[in-house]
Amino acid sequence: MTEWLTAEQQAYWRAYLTATALLQDRLSRELQEAHGISLSDYEILVRLSESPERRMRMSTLADRTCSSRSRLSHQVDRLEGLSLVVRQACETDRRGSNAVLTDTGMDLLVTAAPTHVAGVRQHMVDCLPEEQFRALGEACEAMVEGLRTTAAMDAPSA
Repeated sequence: MTEWLTAEQQAYWRAYLTATALLQDRLSRELQEAHGISLSDYEILVRLSESPERRMRMSTLADRTCSSRSRLSHQVDRLEGLSLVVRQACETDRRGSNAVLTDTGMDLLVTAAPTHVAGVRQHMVDCLPEEQFRALGEACEAMVEGLRTTAAMDAPSA
């Protein structure tokens, strides 16, 4: 039998859903208006910028950005059209491909980063006392760990 949420749990759950949706929408709109990219685009550029040689296998990039491979492929196509990313064949596996951050993409990321950081600070960090922000971070880390453990247990064995 399913144990229903209490009224308080339901209120916090809905507040979480609303807050995350509003935050992601606001951050994405700010990046779109100022730099012509979405929050998802920004995340791809960040992940590539932090990778050796600014390159990452597409399947790994999909996993790191919590995107389906199909959705990521469409996003990378669009970013390629903007000359921010290029796709290159994977040297170790001809079936795979890498996304590579271009110099133009890196320049845009450097320009967009202050907009993003200011938005995160204004709409999240500065809205919470330090102890609440820390507790939120710890709670999210615990959720990520639990979800990744569940996903690993659900994955078909090779």
